[in-house]
Amino acid sequence: MSWGFLRDLLSGVNKYSTGIGRIWIAVVFIFRLLVYIVAAENIWKYEHDEFECNIKQPGCENVCFDHFFPVSHIRLWALQLIMVSTPSLLVVFHVAYRENREKHHNQKLYKSPGEIDGGLLYTYLISLILKTGFEIVFLVLFYKLYNGFKVPRLVKCDIRPCPNTVDCYISKPTEKMIFLYFLVTTSCLCIVLNLSELSYLIFKYSIKCYLKRVIKNRQ
Repeated sequence: MSWGFLRDLLSGVNKYSTGIGRIWIAVVFIFRLLVYIVAAENIWKYEHDEFECNIKQPGCENVCFDHFFPVSHIRLWALQLIMVSTPSLLVVFHVAYRENREKHHNQKLYKSPGEIDGGLLYTYLISLILKTGFEIVFLVLFYKLYNGFKVPRLVKCDIRPCPNTVDCYISKPTEKMIFLYFLVTTSCLCIVLNLSELSYLIFKYSIKCYLKRVIKNRQ
């Protein structure tokens, strides 16, 4: 599939983001999207063909592969990338709504349609919460589906139609585990960046509201 739409989305959101938000976009684009396209996709490309069991019982190998890999790592990673990026559309849509509203009324209604304040602030905060939530959900999902963040060299399978306990071997387990650790590390980094940006915005606008209230009381 083409990842151009995701690149365009991240580029479009970049101009509405804070400094921390721009770092998050750089991490997603450089350390996740590009790594996925250039390297990780090729490593898991033939994972089913390279999954070998020490028996040729018809159907046994397919059943064992499906049991130990219910969802492909690489497809789950792709879904994660899409899900954590799409909440940014909320910000883009809100800015577009502001711009259309100004055109409709034919007057300046905002200092800048892309400035994070008022309703756009709440939209931005919601997008951060959704991105953080998706990151955590997918990390838990990875952990539950594969019994931890590791890729074993050997898996033992005794599911029918296998006649007995069968040894199955995963190709390039070390290489796959390195990329899995990389995935987990970048996900955790993105969670930290999202929470930092969320805290920064809440603190910034809390101080701003407090100062406005103090000035108003003095007047």
